[in-house]
Amino acid sequence: MNIMEIRWHGRGGQGAKTASLLLADAAFMAGKYVQSFPEYGPERSGAPITAYNRISDERCSIHSNIYEPDYVVVVDETLLESVDVTAGLKTEGAFVINSSKSADELRPSLRGYQGKVYTVDAGTISRKYLGDYFPNTPMLAAIVAISGCVEQEAFMKDMEESFSHKFADKPQVIKGNLECLAAAMQEVKE
Repeated sequence: MNIMEIRWHGRGGQGAKTASLLLADAAFMAGKYVQSFPEYGPERSGAPITAYNRISDERCSIHSNIYEPDYVVVVDETLLESVDVTAGLKTEGAFVINSSKSADELRPSLRGYQGKVYTVDAGTISRKYLGDYFPNTPMLAAIVAISGCVEQEAFMKDMEESFSHKFADKPQVIKGNLECLAAAMQEVKE
């Protein structure tokens, strides 16, 4: 069975859980079987949170936590110093980190991890297209671009439909979100 597992690290209020749910929705719309679930500590804004995705071409009977993810998405780079984001990450997998720093600059914080490291400056991208700091939107696009879990064109179409429903009374927000997603897919780099 071909299963892709993704672990998200963020802080409460940054949208890691929401991004995980949106990724699950996009994968489901692409005909995949999905699981998306959060794991909380103290539920407060700014507290570290973890969310997970399991995406498969076949029905998946695994319902445990994810201990050896294929990808780790780090929505807040300050977590590199306080949380072991490298735990269980497969060497053939990859990190996708929200940072203006290069992968080489971040490697010393990754406890000797030798696999691929991608970065995207989600803060700058979200401020440019959304007018504020919403790092989850660009991080969602970055993991789609890196993992290939959903075809990018299908992903953008699904997100346009999702945003059209969610922001029906604010159509100006739809364009900014779609531009934000497209920019992140282009700007994520190894």
